[in-house]
Amino acid sequence: MKIKVGVIFGGETVEHEVSIISALQAIESMNREKYDIIPIYIAKDRTWYTGHMLLDIEVYKDFKDLKKYATPCTLLSRNGKFYLEKTKGLFRKTITDLDIAFPIVHGNNVEDGTLHGYLRTVGIPFVGSGVLGSALGQDKVVMKQVFASMNLPIVDYVWFYDSEYNETPEEILKSIRKMGLPVIVKPATLGSSVGISYVKSEIELGAAIEEAMQYDQKIIVEKAVSNLVEVNCSVLGNYAHQDTSEIEEILSTDEFLTYQDKYIGGSKGKASKGMASASRLIPARIDQNTEKEVRDLACAVFRALNLSGVCRIDFLIDKETKKVYVNEPNTIPGSLSFYLWEPAGKKYEELLDDLLTLAIKDYKDKSRKIYSFDTNILSGYVMGSKGLKSTKGVKGKIR
Repeated sequence: MKIKVGVIFGGETVEHEVSIISALQAIESMNREKYDIIPIYIAKDRTWYTGHMLLDIEVYKDFKDLKKYATPCTLLSRNGKFYLEKTKGLFRKTITDLDIAFPIVHGNNVEDGTLHGYLRTVGIPFVGSGVLGSALGQDKVVMKQVFASMNLPIVDYVWFYDSEYNETPEEILKSIRKMGLPVIVKPATLGSSVGISYVKSEIELGAAIEEAMQYDQKIIVEKAVSNLVEVNCSVLGNYAHQDTSEIEEILSTDEFLTYQDKYIGGSKGKASKGMASASRLIPARIDQNTEKEVRDLACAVFRALNLSGVCRIDFLIDKETKKVYVNEPNTIPGSLSFYLWEPAGKKYEELLDDLLTLAIKDYKDKSRKIYSFDTNILSGYVMGSKGLKSTKGVKGKIR
């Protein structure tokens, strides 16, 4: 019997389209002899849809007109099993049952633990990191605070909220000047290089901060690395065991890998292949000692943030000093970083199989832990004027 996999993608996020590309890539590579694949699309208005039409990328070019052909749905648990149910009409109707969920989402409102919390509440097994790891991996400020506590190498940075900048801009600009230019200005909880600016002069700084504040309430400004080489390493596993992929060296037309580089540049009318289409060298042009340091740091980051599944850890290297800095993790990386595993001998189909197997094993392991007690400490208590401390003479009263 095939395993029924609900692949979830989309969502209210600026990385909505990137998620569609990553999800359809994965679905195309899944072993249809082992898995029955059910696409679950979260539209930008947060409505969930399912239907085989969602497997065609052309649908999303004009989804407003075509959504009437898809089926609005919701995910629920009943009697220990998991179902997609139709949400419109007088009567609820089961569309299909599911065995496991496979979130392939990017960005805030989905990848940041929001979707994972919902899946955990429903109780369905799912691929990837849990709520905590997903949330830590999305917030560039909190993750750096965790890295610092673990003595992992990070660049100098300043962070602030948009309200603080609106009230005391000069105080914040003073902190940035003290750190020194050039700097990278980023929204703290976005990915795919959205809203990021490389700032070389103070004249550009205010506009860069305003740009980032269009996307996020929290802003981070990082000291730029001189003589930069940007490399990425993917990690597959869980808290107990991690494997590392081949290491890539990013070739960007800018000071950092832009959204244009990742998802648009160079396509010239051809369909985007997501992160798989970005310019890169595999393996990276780094020496053996640096390679070992990157791999060791990748596993350390993976464990520090309690990640699971497949993640891509991004690094910044000063090629003159050979100093390696942890940049950030991508808890659900673009294209699931399959292009880093294929050079290491693991085909995309095998990577996807490993992810599903790992998720099922983790679900079984978690099921052996104690999460609740059969006893009910509320039995025999009646809420009264003295709360739960007294049950005499105050039956049924609520204050």
